[in-house]
Amino acid sequence: MDRTLAGDLARLPELLQAARDVAAREVAGLPGRPVAAPGPAPGRAPLPAEGAGGEGALAYFTERWAPGFSGSAGPRYLGFVTGGATPASVAGDWLTSAFDQNLSGAGGSRAEELERETVAWLRELFGLGAEHSGAFVTGATMSNTVGLAIGREWAGERLGVDVSRQGAAALGPLDVLSGSPHSSVAKAMSVLGLGRDRLRRVPLLPGGREAVDVAALEAALAERAGRPVIVVANAGTVNTVDFDDLRAIAALKERYDFWLHVDGAFGAFAALSPRHAALVDGLDAADSVCVDLHKWLNVPYDAAVQFTRRRDLQVAVFHNASPYLGLPAGEPEFLHLTPENSRRLRALPAWFSLVAYGRAGHREIVERNVALARRLGAGIEALPGLRLLAPVRLNVVCFTLAEDPSEERVARLARAVAASGEAFVTPTVYDGVPGLRAAFSNWRTTEADTDRVLRVLAASL
Repeated sequence: MDRTLAGDLARLPELLQAARDVAAREVAGLPGRPVAAPGPAPGRAPLPAEGAGGEGALAYFTERWAPGFSGSAGPRYLGFVTGGATPASVAGDWLTSAFDQNLSGAGGSRAEELERETVAWLRELFGLGAEHSGAFVTGATMSNTVGLAIGREWAGERLGVDVSRQGAAALGPLDVLSGSPHSSVAKAMSVLGLGRDRLRRVPLLPGGREAVDVAALEAALAERAGRPVIVVANAGTVNTVDFDDLRAIAALKERYDFWLHVDGAFGAFAALSPRHAALVDGLDAADSVCVDLHKWLNVPYDAAVQFTRRRDLQVAVFHNASPYLGLPAGEPEFLHLTPENSRRLRALPAWFSLVAYGRAGHREIVERNVALARRLGAGIEALPGLRLLAPVRLNVVCFTLAEDPSEERVARLARAVAASGEAFVTPTVYDGVPGLRAAFSNWRTTEADTDRVLRVLAASL
């Protein structure tokens, strides 16, 4: 064994303690550190010829790279839809690496059963019935990809084509209908051989809504009667967190034959709150569902879950036929359910957080974030120079400059906010108008943080 490696093994407790100290300082200091770290990165160093050991690598990292990392896990990072990491989930993530379970198969470990337990808890959390099975994947993009892959197989079943064996070309054109699809849907269609151009946008409700017009959707389905169709419904759009009427869309299945996939990447968490659960009424009727856990569940990257009613079709798509792995039988191992064979135990951080804080703790995060988003929205309305682009429906505030909201001026405002180190927001375009988004999903964020964001927006105008 390499002497440096042997030395690290002998001093593993000290190495882990040193890493623990760095991590503890980082987590404790998040509220006070700059939220973004603009500026150039260090120049690339050559590959080390000789190893410096674990503690040397830790020292090199903390000196050279750590100062340039963003505070994206902190309370005023409001870009994209970015959660943090609850203390319990961080502990679970550390143990995921320490136990380093091989989830290619059960492999003599109970880790796979822990994942099944976690999936069952999440299914209950989101109000899905026992007909839905689930599996962990990397994020919403992969969850949407898996859901559409199963939908593609369903379309083949309707046409007498085995797509997993004969290929997407044997299926022929397959339309995907949606009102305000996330960009990952088109990406998934490209990956799956359906083609980005088969995404058909259905008219939206009037009045600046991002929710689909169900009557227009029915008309689109009627036009395609006799041909399988996939419908992607949205439970929380990225700009304004608008929700399609899932119950009304599901009711259309009584008259039309289509696969219903619901993208609930972060909007599905409305189910946790009695105040907002009606927004996802009908989610259980979906054929497949996407939920992203490293958003509002506040577990470390990467973690998402995918649910479906048709595990048989899922196995048909993703099974791995190999003598050393065996064919799926009974309760299939997870390598037969997602694109990955090798996969880390992503369920463990989620398991830790669910055990540590329960339904009530995660409901509190959701409801507090919604209240804070509305607080920021009210502050923006009262701030000269800014205006809301849409009502604050849940946890995202979509806003722009009151006068001349050009792409250049809006981008300048975003850069000024980031340069302040106080907050971070990301650009968007809503109804043709350049704007900014502030998305609340971090468990740490407080009223004081929201007020600091308002102050830096005012100062940056």
